Amino acid sequence: MSSSQYARYGYGPDHGAYDTDTRVDPHTAETLTYGVVSPAPAPGTRTTVNRRAARRRKPRYAERPDGSVRRLLPQALVVAFLAGGTTAFVAKDKAVELSVDGRPRALHTFADDVTELLADQGVELGAHDMVEPAPGTPLTSGDEVTVSYGRPVRLTLDGHRREVWTTARTVEGALRQWGVRAEGAYLSTARSRRIGRAGLTLDVRTERSVTIMADGRARTVRTNAATVREAVEQAGITLRGEDTTSVPPGSFPRDGQTVTVLRITGGKEVREEQIPFQVRRVQDPTVFRGTEVVEQTGLPGLRRVTYSLRTVNGVRQKPRRLRSELVREPRAQVVKVGTRPLPTSVRGADHLNWRGLAECESGGRPDAVDPSGTYGGLYQFDTTTWHDLGGSGRPQDAPAEEQTFRAKKLYLRHGASPWPHCGARLNG
Repeated sequence: MSSSQYARYGYGPDHGAYDTDTRVDPHTAETLTYGVVSPAPAPGTRTTVNRRAARRRKPRYAERPDGSVRRLLPQALVVAFLAGGTTAFVAKDKAVELSVDGRPRALHTFADDVTELLADQGVELGAHDMVEPAPGTPLTSGDEVTVSYGRPVRLTLDGHRREVWTTARTVEGALRQWGVRAEGAYLSTARSRRIGRAGLTLDVRTERSVTIMADGRARTVRTNAATVREAVEQAGITLRGEDTTSVPPGSFPRDGQTVTVLRITGGKEVREEQIPFQVRRVQDPTVFRGTEVVEQTGLPGLRRVTYSLRTVNGVRQKPRRLRSELVREPRAQVVKVGTRPLPTSVRGADHLNWRGLAECESGGRPDAVDPSGTYGGLYQFDTTTWHDLGGSGRPQDAPAEEQTFRAKKLYLRHGASPWPHCGARLNG
């Protein structure tokens, strides 16, 4: 222990342990007993204790024994007190080593435990700092106390970003603390780089095994690539034109992942497609109810569509629509819908066998049409005759009741002659 340390604990010339001329260690100093005098100092040595001892050796002590005893008694008590204080001092004082963030130093302390020691030394701990042994642990002489400050690291490990803390002072120590395998890994900074209290940003990509399937072959590589595209290139495979991979080329390759290379060829195709027309129905009171007449024929529109054609690894894919251009607008079809009530009879013709005539002419089918396409309906009207009788459109499109009504009107004009083969059925 140095003289300055002893002075800190209150031992100096005023307490008799030592003076500025001689430095006496209280742990090894001889304890003086009553009536005993210290040995003479070496030649040339000046001490206060020796001067007092020399004065006590004068002959007057022998001449006045009673006075000598009275003077020596207080001095003996002082020496005994000092001896006891030294024993307590030695018991409380501890020699320890304190290492703060890698800087060790030896010191003496009266602290009872680790918490008191850190407080005495002005060492403050944060939430991520570590101390060994733990705060509150009792101290004994010879103990070693280590304080490690926490450091924030903005870590990206194999594509996953997060903030972590470490008490390591180098990148290599931090990786070892986190259990990250550094062999074969990519590091954004050197392993030996020191981590300051402010921390740092670190990107780590560990080595992974990735299998690349391309052109009918499988290749397995060990890689620390940042993207699937880099791993494919490391496998000696080149992506050309529209080629891609089964997972996004910019995604992070995972350990054990299988990636398939897609060889893509493509082109374009232009097609003309019809646009269906709409049908618009208009009510017409001049047309008998149940009859519909096409007033305007509908016309489909036309569009020109460009498609992308692709084959993936030789397999043709469904065409993908790229753009569309309108060539012609569709024209709506207009249909007149009759609302006029249909007459129920024609005087002079109601009594005839119209069902028999219809069976003979069309087989009783209102929509029947002859092979030439000239005659249609139950009674096989031609279009000109049908219109002369007040009909609209085609006879085969009219209701059966209207066809019979107009056949009766035709009979009143010409008799059974319009039906030369089947007219005799009217009277049968």
